[in-house]
Amino acid sequence: MKKLLLIGFVFLLTILAACGDDNESTTNDEKSEDGDVVELTFTTWGSEGHIAMYEELLEEFYEENPNIKVKIESIPHADYQQKLSVLAAGNELPDVGWVAERMVPQFTDNNILREITEITTDEEFDFDDYIPSTLELWQHDGGLYGLPFSTPPMIIYYNKTMFEDAGVETPNELAAKGEWTWEQFEETAKAISSGEGVNRKYGARLFNEWTNFATMPSHTFSYGGEMFSEDMSSFEWNSDEGVATFELLNRMMFEDKSHVPPGENVNFESGNVGMFTFMYSYIANVRGITDFEWDIAPLPEGPEGRVPLLGQAGLAAFEGSDHPEEALKLLQFLGSKTGIQASSQFFVPARKSVLESDEFINVENNPPRESIELALINEMDNGFIYPLHDDWAKIESEIVGGFDKLFAQMATPEEILAEMEEKINPILQK
Repeated sequence: MKKLLLIGFVFLLTILAACGDDNESTTNDEKSEDGDVVELTFTTWGSEGHIAMYEELLEEFYEENPNIKVKIESIPHADYQQKLSVLAAGNELPDVGWVAERMVPQFTDNNILREITEITTDEEFDFDDYIPSTLELWQHDGGLYGLPFSTPPMIIYYNKTMFEDAGVETPNELAAKGEWTWEQFEETAKAISSGEGVNRKYGARLFNEWTNFATMPSHTFSYGGEMFSEDMSSFEWNSDEGVATFELLNRMMFEDKSHVPPGENVNFESGNVGMFTFMYSYIANVRGITDFEWDIAPLPEGPEGRVPLLGQAGLAAFEGSDHPEEALKLLQFLGSKTGIQASSQFFVPARKSVLESDEFINVENNPPRESIELALINEMDNGFIYPLHDDWAKIESEIVGGFDKLFAQMATPEEILAEMEEKINPILQK
């Protein structure tokens, strides 16, 4: 009898334990749906400084969204477009990420970008604060597919100490007199160059990476030339204005030796480059300089004025996210006034309220307000956006190949541009 009671008792415990497991399982399932931490991936091609900024910013996002965590993944800019295309093919896209203007046509055609129009009606988001011209790239067929976080015109970083040592007027001093022209730029670069061999100080560097020719069209445009026809059906850089641009570079590199030689990575921070052209985002590398004084200035002008590249980049949500609702929350936060204000320490903001704010202007170790207004804010309406074409990667490859021939002194500017035209027109006319 005792044995039967013991068996019964054990059986009862087994049933109760089973019930307990069921209850616990149900609780865990509910937690998985409602309370488990969701991890989102956010991709950039940014520097360590950019990533540190985002990590600090996200702490505020986590306070409002404790069930979301964000993994920031940095991909080199040169590999970014191809890497995301590969991830798209494998249905492994990130949830949210940076997108550059040149990537938009391919990503749009391949349905990689998710429509986010719904956030424009959120009163708290204040979509009307965005400068309208900065949104054009991200609007397609009546929908919105991204939020610009950076719309900088190309600028010049210059070494004030080198100018003072050479007794030469600075770009801003010349600009104030209306004398900051491309001809004066070339003469200035020669005047501040000095030294020999490893001690050589160069007047200019017009390339950040040797495959990035973004400054050069500005010279052509300022003299009335073009790179392409307006409808992107023909290559127009093979012109008198285009040849003049390539001849300028040829003289500075190989005759005057006032430009950093091709392939050499003598950077601005070393103190051995007088003038360096790039986007405002590079200021993260420059703010820490203590070995010499520096400032920023607008690009030189030609007969048609200044035409700097507007290097736009935006925030986008990608199709196929396992957590679309959370991804949209993240995108909306990064594109909010709070998010754009935080990123404005590196990028020229697309929100009017932030662009005009003291917080944007008065970042520690920034150039003076007058320089920021002259080089950036006053040039926002003068620039050009990179040509958009589905096969831009192929077109760009041919252009880079042409510059390589100039760097190697394998052909004249006339021959290089004629060959570019011969190779690029068939791509445009497919």
